[in-house]
Amino acid sequence: MSTTFRNYIDGAFADASDGRTLDVVDPTSGEVYATSPLSGPADVDAAMAAAAAAFPGWRDTTPSVRQRALLKIADAMEARADDLVAAESRDTGKPLHLLRSDELAPAIDQVRFFAGAARLLEGRSAGEYMEGLTSIVRREPVGVCAQVAPWNYPLLMAVWKFAPALAAGNAVVLKPSDTTPASTVLIAEIIGQILPKGVFNVVCGDRETGRAMVEHPTPAMASITGSVRAGMQVAESAAKDVKRVHLELGGKAPAVVFEDADLAKAVEDLVVGGFFNAGQDCTAATRVLVHESVHDEFVSALAKAAAGTKTGLPDDEDVLYGPLNNADQLAQVSGFIERLPGHTKVEAGGHRVGDKGYFYAPTVVSGLRQDDEIVQQEVFGPVMTVQSFTDEAQAVEYANGVEYALASSVWTKDHARAMRMSKKLDFGCVWINTHMALVAEMPHGGFKKSGYGKDLSAYGFEDYTRIKHVMTSLDD
Repeated sequence: MSTTFRNYIDGAFADASDGRTLDVVDPTSGEVYATSPLSGPADVDAAMAAAAAAFPGWRDTTPSVRQRALLKIADAMEARADDLVAAESRDTGKPLHLLRSDELAPAIDQVRFFAGAARLLEGRSAGEYMEGLTSIVRREPVGVCAQVAPWNYPLLMAVWKFAPALAAGNAVVLKPSDTTPASTVLIAEIIGQILPKGVFNVVCGDRETGRAMVEHPTPAMASITGSVRAGMQVAESAAKDVKRVHLELGGKAPAVVFEDADLAKAVEDLVVGGFFNAGQDCTAATRVLVHESVHDEFVSALAKAAAGTKTGLPDDEDVLYGPLNNADQLAQVSGFIERLPGHTKVEAGGHRVGDKGYFYAPTVVSGLRQDDEIVQQEVFGPVMTVQSFTDEAQAVEYANGVEYALASSVWTKDHARAMRMSKKLDFGCVWINTHMALVAEMPHGGFKKSGYGKDLSAYGFEDYTRIKHVMTSLDD
């Protein structure tokens, strides 16, 4: 029996106003299992009107009220853990055990973090900076936020969007990816039992639906996690009425392995860092840069580890990752491998797994040059490239020599070298002797074509606020 997802607008579930729908495909089989609304301008109008009407009341709640609401949301998500994991896995094909431990648990923790952050907005103390006048600074919510989440981490990215926005006192209209609406619609059901109607709304649809949300005159802010192309379109659209924009647009993370590194640990950790979630992660360790003196040894060990890494169905506890999310993504990843230049060598993988669903083998490619397509462009699949470098300066040159600047890692036992590299690497995050570790308390966001704005942390919370200066005369 087919499942039907619905929009959540002004406290009620509804189909698209014109009845249009999209098919939702199970990526483990390639078969349609559900439909969701293909929302148009009328649906976006309704969601924005609901959010605008609800915003003043939510804005004027005290931080303690918002904190309690978010804590209730976190508790309710925890109580519905099995349902959330099942919904997320059906849309993504991810392993159930890893979804529960590595995605749902952090998502719940992050909601609780922002619940606490609601009561900890920092500001300058009041003071007299001109004789006879006292200045204070207010931090206020920005208003209605139009938010677009991606398909690689539908549940987690939804939390990264709505939790800081709601904690700061904003109203939200959130659109999940057209291929992964299930967990977001379920979150709407959960939140609908806790928040006033209109504060949180979900609109399902395609790229045009997202465009209509960003171009709508109501939102004061647009937030998107997606491709560079999508981010550029959002920034262009938002510029027409000077909306604030928050962009997280992808990455091409280098992992720089020096000759003194613990190679066994680096291989073990980078296999997870490169292949977790089928490499569909903006921080995935896609580019490994290895000192020439240990290059061959490292490549051999990495290829062996990749060959021993398993992809498969969600209920298999031995798998590290499931399928790619959709047929287009499978074609994209396959295309990168098919177009490899002759000087490269596929050390492991390089092929689709099975003829059902969108599974792709863990892949390692060596012999790369800095200007190769697969080095410069985001593959977003379980593919790791390996390059050799001669010294620290060349390692920095290669690492920084791409358009993305989200995350990176350095592998060395030399503390001074690690500190030098952390300064020189032009990325929003630099991990040392680890890769892809995230915590709610620390910011996540990049530079260059990886976008701007921060997720998580107090910095991410402040992105959903605006600053107002109030000055008052001390004269009677």
